[in-house]
Amino acid sequence: MILAVFFLSSATVGCLSSSDENSGIELMVNYEFTNGTIHETYVDGNSQSKSNVILDFDFSTTSSEHELVSFGINPNDGRSPILVAAETSQTVSVEFSEHGIYHLNAFAVDEIESIENLTIIIRIEHNIEWNEDTTNEPTSFEIDSIPKNGGPYPSMIIIDSDVENPELIENVGGGREVEITWRLFDEAEDACLIRPTTVDEGEIANWKVHHRITNEIHDLRISYDSGQDYIDIDQSISILYQEVESPPNP
Repeated sequence: MILAVFFLSSATVGCLSSSDENSGIELMVNYEFTNGTIHETYVDGNSQSKSNVILDFDFSTTSSEHELVSFGINPNDGRSPILVAAETSQTVSVEFSEHGIYHLNAFAVDEIESIENLTIIIRIEHNIEWNEDTTNEPTSFEIDSIPKNGGPYPSMIIIDSDVENPELIENVGGGREVEITWRLFDEAEDACLIRPTTVDEGEIANWKVHHRITNEIHDLRISYDSGQDYIDIDQSISILYQEVESPPNP
């Protein structure tokens, strides 16, 4: 019965319900959200936390001429379909740990193995917060914008990077300026974006980039070119997609 799900070709993209006169199933799926953002934090080059996206799909208003046996979601990303028994649950929860545009196949199966399905499009983005304090050898950061589900590439990578040259002695000073350079490298190890700057003591320099080449892995590096003071780094990297998701159906 599960195998039959993979061969269905009658899914209707973006629909909230689907009915096949031969199946006897009136498939209705309710959901509050069709997009979300994975949040991840790094401290001193090490991953500290990651919050995945979990979306719920409610099949409780689905009806059938025959007794319903199961509800499910096929994420179409290499994972097996997520199934629940209709007699015990009407909600299917799907967890997303990777960014991408997902075409979910929601389906219901009755006791005579009739199947009805529909497609729900989901948009999952990724935000990374990076913090590195008291350093003169900043750690490079790999930005992997390639979707693991084989879907379309992101529309944009946004890099928002702050480099602070804190006062050596608070309210007194005594430190010096530092010279740094931001570089974004592509897979060929070519620096596709470069920005050198000088950061005075007690000041913060910012580099904000909207990068639209998203079909390869990039490496973000900050070089400490000259100076004697340590610097603090705070960066936010967002991997974004076009808003093509299905509208919510609460």
